[in-house]
Amino acid sequence: MAVTDLPRWDVTDLFPAIGSREYAAAREALGAGITRLTALYDEHDVRGGDDKKVDDDTVTAFDTVVEATNELMEEVRLLSGFVSSYVSTDSMNDEASGEMSELQAELAQLQRLRSRFDAWIGSLGADELAARSQVAADHAYPLQRSEERATHQMTEAEEGLLADLSLTGSTAWQRLWGTFTSQLSVTVDAPNHADLDQPISMSQARNLAYHADASVRRAAYEAELATWEANAVPIVAALNAIKGETSIVNRRRGWGDDLEPALASNGVDRQTLDAMNAAVKASLPSFRRYLKAKARLLGHAHGAGLPFYDLFAPVGSAAPRDWGAATTDVQRAFSSYSPALGDLVERATSEKWIDAEPRRGKRDGAFCMGIKDDRSLVLMNYDGSFRSVQTLAHELGHAYHNTTLAQRTPLQRQLPMALAETASIFCETIMVEQGLAAATGDDRLSVVEGDLQAACQVVVDIHSRFLFESSFFEARQRRTLSAGETCELMLAAQEASYGDGLDASLRHPYMWAAKPHYYTSTFYNWPYTFGLLFGLGLYARYQDDPERFRGSYDDLLSSCGLGSARELAGRFGIDVADEAFWASSLGVIERRIDEFEQLASAG
Repeated sequence: MAVTDLPRWDVTDLFPAIGSREYAAAREALGAGITRLTALYDEHDVRGGDDKKVDDDTVTAFDTVVEATNELMEEVRLLSGFVSSYVSTDSMNDEASGEMSELQAELAQLQRLRSRFDAWIGSLGADELAARSQVAADHAYPLQRSEERATHQMTEAEEGLLADLSLTGSTAWQRLWGTFTSQLSVTVDAPNHADLDQPISMSQARNLAYHADASVRRAAYEAELATWEANAVPIVAALNAIKGETSIVNRRRGWGDDLEPALASNGVDRQTLDAMNAAVKASLPSFRRYLKAKARLLGHAHGAGLPFYDLFAPVGSAAPRDWGAATTDVQRAFSSYSPALGDLVERATSEKWIDAEPRRGKRDGAFCMGIKDDRSLVLMNYDGSFRSVQTLAHELGHAYHNTTLAQRTPLQRQLPMALAETASIFCETIMVEQGLAAATGDDRLSVVEGDLQAACQVVVDIHSRFLFESSFFEARQRRTLSAGETCELMLAAQEASYGDGLDASLRHPYMWAAKPHYYTSTFYNWPYTFGLLFGLGLYARYQDDPERFRGSYDDLLSSCGLGSARELAGRFGIDVADEAFWASSLGVIERRIDEFEQLASAG
């Protein structure tokens, strides 16, 4: 199968179509289920208030409420995932967009119920419930998180009003960003490339950053920036609206700053984040060495920084991989760890879990979402590069994680983002290690550089995104920001992270427009760095004692919603609050930078 002949996922076994009788029946059942669950919450007075006594009747009510809540959450997972499979791959599908809007409006009631549930747990006490109820004991950590959220709640009426208003506020702005940017057309001025004679989608234009021809990479970069600039007004309006709403709500809920709720939701304390960030800052000079070495290899002036359009430029002799070769390579690498992991690749491809074709109307980037039982859907925009093969391994790692979570209830499966990256990074590391083991000469240069590309993004670029989001939140508390001011904040963040590793005149001021994370969750950035470095630490434990590691790893994955990051890391003797741990993981990357400099000089 050629790179131009890529798979699309197939969800017709779930429902024939959005307009089908089967889907309509499921939607009707969901509406009835929400009504029943609301009545159940009213019957048992599931809401906050003065501290309540936990007696036998309370335990019976709690067990009933949790069972009903989990059942409804399974229905929501299926229906929302099914509709998302249409919207994320074709934003011009008006039927799917309309259905998503209706579904989100209906699910606002669940947000209100969730606020009531948290307040209820806060009034009862998670530990007290766990001591009296086996259901509560099985959900101890999710209940502890509910209790913590309860301390940061507004009144029930205010939380209900927020659920309603967010539909025309942040949720609507998120949808606008996704629809608007996925429909942008980019005209790339690249003479002698007939395939670029017609306008292309933004995801296709951004994928040209991996093109072998430097003139195409630069033309695509310039066209991308021009397109963002021409369309910046509605995009920066969306960013201002989302971050403004988030900041106001965070203050009303009593959070000290906008980072605190992200730390809480990820099960990571500030000491741990500070330790990781300190190690990251200490490693930045090494990444700048890598960027300058790549700049020299590509023919830029000695000592000059790398132009942004060459960040993803291919090096070495590795030819683009067609889809069949990519899936074979990933399956081979996964099978080296375990047959079950290798079998997952066969299942994902044969059962059409993957949508890999870039096209207009499809959102950029990549993700994996669980949809039913142990089945997932993987979206990516495959371009044949080794980095794209790594992305496939990464997203299938998420899918494997989902198989280990299938035995858990929906409340137990609510993973902190920092731990949600555990399996994906581990699987990506397996892929890289397999590639390095087999690669020599120019092929090795290509594999090492591809791995450093990814690491640079997850460490250096993610750090710039963290700095940008921090500065944007700070400025947004005073007023709305223009596109120009937002670009200035982004350039300042890139300067602090990349330094002289990037050509100062050829950075990317519009990365705030390109990245979906700014429009979905608060500080959806540093958990990726956590995941990468934690994954490297786990891989080191695997190398030390493979059999013992295999015996504990799946249980760790299935428990990621049942404990804090520090608690779960401790199972493998890892202290995530110790800067030395993060430095040791970064040391693995720094040694690859040393090797890359040697290979680049030899070339």
